[in-house]
Amino acid sequence: MRGWAARRVLPHVAEWYERGELPGIRELARELGEIGALGMSLSGYGCAGASAVQYGLACLELEAADSGIRSLVSVQGSLAMYAIHRFGSEEQRREWLPRMAAGEVIGCFGLTEPDHGSDPASMRTYARRDGGDWVLTGRKAWITNGSVAGVAVVWARTDDGIRGFVVPTDSPGFSAPEIRHKWSLRASVTSELVMDDVRLPADAVLPEVTGLKGPLGCLSHARYGIVWGAMGAARTCFEAAVGYAKSREQFGRPIGGFQLTQAKLADMAVELHKGILLAHHLGRRMDAGRLRPEQVSFGKLNNVREAIGICRTARTVLGANGISLEYPVMRHATNLESVLTYEGTVEMHQLVLGKALTGLDAFR
Repeated sequence: MRGWAARRVLPHVAEWYERGELPGIRELARELGEIGALGMSLSGYGCAGASAVQYGLACLELEAADSGIRSLVSVQGSLAMYAIHRFGSEEQRREWLPRMAAGEVIGCFGLTEPDHGSDPASMRTYARRDGGDWVLTGRKAWITNGSVAGVAVVWARTDDGIRGFVVPTDSPGFSAPEIRHKWSLRASVTSELVMDDVRLPADAVLPEVTGLKGPLGCLSHARYGIVWGAMGAARTCFEAAVGYAKSREQFGRPIGGFQLTQAKLADMAVELHKGILLAHHLGRRMDAGRLRPEQVSFGKLNNVREAIGICRTARTVLGANGISLEYPVMRHATNLESVLTYEGTVEMHQLVLGKALTGLDAFR
């Protein structure tokens, strides 16, 4: 994974970021499918069946290149494919998963809405029955892969509770306008999803789950990848700071020889390696079937927060050069501002941990 990212992403990503584009995303997806990166922790249907630790290491290497590339893989595998694999029918799995694993079809995951982010229970997207069909209406926002996806997993309210739907994006009434003017995750495709009376057959619904436990279970799986991925971004910034400190001279000597700079590097190294060890521990728990959602929140809260701190400290080591796209630091720092928010804000994960620690629910 590190070799693929070095060959296919790193030579171009600063330009992609500056332009706010991810050109050739379908080709990248096919290449990622060829090396087994899409849905790699799932089994069967052309998926690699890798361990949780192996998947985490892949996320680390992808985000060491750019958070947008890791997001492409995470949304494809840990959200869209995972939802179909875990909650779909056998027919849905056979229809979509082999093509998604190969990167022939890109998927997206529609939960967040323009007015409902941290409170998905209040979603307005609604699916009503019409004879033997479903008719889906609503909007989703901040959807990675949306405008290039061939299939969308969309969560909607129904008379029977919240349900998930497998929606081919060429369905009449479905559109995915791209969100522009982002200053974070610029090398990533982000869209809205608009459903205007999209008619779906009865078998479009995911049959194995009703309620928020479905989408929240998918998010927990994706958050696990973030626990690893954030440390990839942090590692790149740390390595950039070390290299710069050894070569940049001020007052007749490399700045890495000054005590204050060494203190910064030492603190960065401690938090980086603590975060990687935490991710590794959570991966082993997932492989053993003993990982709790609260522990994923623990990892996401700590590792993204510490990764941002490492990036900001690295920026100070690089001085003015830290804001230049000739170096990776500012790109990773701005990307992590999005990672800090999506798939659970700091406040939501703090409340998850608070409830686990006290037994008291502060969400309402």
